Amino acid sequence: MSNIAVVFWSGTGNTEAMANAVAEGATAKGAEVKVVPAVDFAAANVADFDAIAFGCPAMGAEELEEGEFQPMWDDVKPELADKKIALFGSYDWGTGEWMDTWREDAEDAGANVVDTVIANNEPDDDALSACSELGGSLA
Repeated sequence: MSNIAVVFWSGTGNTEAMANAVAEGATAKGAEVKVVPAVDFAAANVADFDAIAFGCPAMGAEELEEGEFQPMWDDVKPELADKKIALFGSYDWGTGEWMDTWREDAEDAGANVVDTVIANNEPDDDALSACSELGGSLA
């Protein structure tokens, strides 16, 4: 059984809904899953998990949330070499460019990015289904 963390930050609840769908998908495939707010996750936790899904909405000019999520991301990134991860989040404007930038940042750190899922505003059934599949791919 794989041990998976779903680490997220959500301002409106959209990314939290996506995090729950990722967790449900991984659990359905037999994984042990821990859902963790970004503020409660650090580099020291990375080794405890076989795979990690990170969720953050686009903020500002298509960037990660900078108060809690970005500091956590900067802390864990050096520990992600060869780690199986997934990225997800919602956005309200733009084209989803923040996800492409984020994925590139993760891959530059040596992470094995399995896939990404984005949702425009509140995730619809298709986005939640994609999140569930994303969780399953980590299991």
